[in-house]
Amino acid sequence: MIKNLVFDFGGVIVDISRERAVEAFYRLGLKDADKRLDKYHQTGIFQELEEGKLSADEFRVELGKLCGHTLTGEEVRQGWLGFMLQVDMVRLEFLERLRPAYRLLLLSNTNPYIMSWARSEAFTPVGKPLDAYFDGLYLSYKTGCMKPSLAIFNYMLAHEGIRPEETLFVDDGRRNVEAAEALGLHTLLAVNGERWCDALALRIIPTNGDCVSA
Repeated sequence: MIKNLVFDFGGVIVDISRERAVEAFYRLGLKDADKRLDKYHQTGIFQELEEGKLSADEFRVELGKLCGHTLTGEEVRQGWLGFMLQVDMVRLEFLERLRPAYRLLLLSNTNPYIMSWARSEAFTPVGKPLDAYFDGLYLSYKTGCMKPSLAIFNYMLAHEGIRPEETLFVDDGRRNVEAAEALGLHTLLAVNGERWCDALALRIIPTNGDCVSA
């Protein structure tokens, strides 16, 4: 029986656009942005930020060196927010309907710049931050490890005291899904830009006529 639902952030809760992010960092002066940015797993200083090895300010300084000029924190923040597309309230309202029956968790490769937006009232048109929709957030820059490493999954499972066989994980990255399956979690591979609500409902709601749908 599924008791816990774990969701990725970018590509699942919020649709993302790597192309928009590349353009945003180009505008900051990062000439090789197309080589440095990835939809699922960053490299170099971008990875170090998301692993928690660089603080937000240390990243700002290092990025400024790559761009050839000093950057403000807000400029860097807007670069990262280039990844984010419009928040789909249908998904968030669906989570609200699920929450009384399931423990909802977020497991994300992310960074303090994106979370400074997501965990604020500016995240949704109704003024609710990301935290309002989940019982716990497991963020790579805070845990010190990233998907698809099994370490971040084990950290979450241990910290929550939950069992893999009672947990379903939703992610748009196939390698992340495969890592979760290796630990015995149930999984659903989402597609960035598509709603997964009905597919998830079919997986978790007993077919007794009492079905939650989007």
